[in-house]
Amino acid sequence: MMRGLCTDGLEGPDIFSFEHHVHDTIANGEQSFMFQEAESRADWIDTLHFYNQPPQCVNMTFVEAMNYKSQTQGVMIIHDDSIVYEKYWGDFSADRLATVFSVSKSITSLLCGIAIDEGYIQSIDDPVTRYLPELKGKDPGWDKLTIRYLLNMKSGLDFDDEYEFNIKELKTVNAIAKLNYGHNLMKQIRGLKFRCEPGTKFHYESMTTAILGVIIERATGRRYADYLSEKVWKPLQMESVALINVDSRRHDVAHAFGGITCTLKDLAKIGRLYLNNGMWEGKRIVSEDWIHLTTDYDPKSRYHYSWYDVRFENQPTGQYPGFYAIGICSQVLYVNPHKNLIMVRIGLSNNGWAIIPAVFEQLSDVYN
Repeated sequence: MMRGLCTDGLEGPDIFSFEHHVHDTIANGEQSFMFQEAESRADWIDTLHFYNQPPQCVNMTFVEAMNYKSQTQGVMIIHDDSIVYEKYWGDFSADRLATVFSVSKSITSLLCGIAIDEGYIQSIDDPVTRYLPELKGKDPGWDKLTIRYLLNMKSGLDFDDEYEFNIKELKTVNAIAKLNYGHNLMKQIRGLKFRCEPGTKFHYESMTTAILGVIIERATGRRYADYLSEKVWKPLQMESVALINVDSRRHDVAHAFGGITCTLKDLAKIGRLYLNNGMWEGKRIVSEDWIHLTTDYDPKSRYHYSWYDVRFENQPTGQYPGFYAIGICSQVLYVNPHKNLIMVRIGLSNNGWAIIPAVFEQLSDVYN
């Protein structure tokens, strides 16, 4: 915890904290894909009004909704492969690196799908101990914990994502601080206990994706950054390198749960990959089956293979709802295949009513 206070202060991590964290580089290739510039629709979008759920029903313009009690840094909207809306605040830009926090979980899910396609991971129903044999015998829960449960946040692990400093929850806060700032992630994993049997209850916590990241590294025999570079960053012709935080230079275990830092434009390309069912410029990146597994609507699951569906926000949805990835400070990647829309938001905070994905959903419903 003290290491976290020294690194990021009382306010905790922000989108530029990567500058003083240990990280690996996710290399891009020599070729770059660039979205086309279409006729701007900013004048029309900025005149639209958006609302939240009752009883407040606050009615605001798009820009007001993006910044009501929050600090949006950049918004990009892409329709039919062309940028139709682009706006930045302060000194932020489309090319500036920013940490996307738990959007990283959705990217880790993508990497898991690729590892399955390539045969490194045999099945999402494999037990964790198949890839992390050192966990055998530590607790019966480890043999019951599968990759599927990790992807769906049903691990049963006794771990909580508690970021607000609270003396009563000191043990919990210290655990999440160790996950973000500790020097030996595997040591922390080996010491985990279970609160319930894996697969029985949904409980959102970042440790599950941290474990999934280790499994991907063990199964492929590759560092997370190198595998993501080879299978995603280079094939998708990203314009910039990306970064991922690691626990330490000695252990070099990636923060697959929330440590990816990239540009707004390159994050949008992840959305384009999903929009095109795993294809990129005629090349298969990940199987169509994996795309549908992770993004098809499941009325019983709000968090589905590390992606969200807008129908679980208790907000009005359009005729053709989209899906999204989200991280703290409301870093959002929203995809609507029915409207061929990708929307990305990078922010410093999100403390207001404006649930960014819900605003994006309302916009997609009226977009034509």
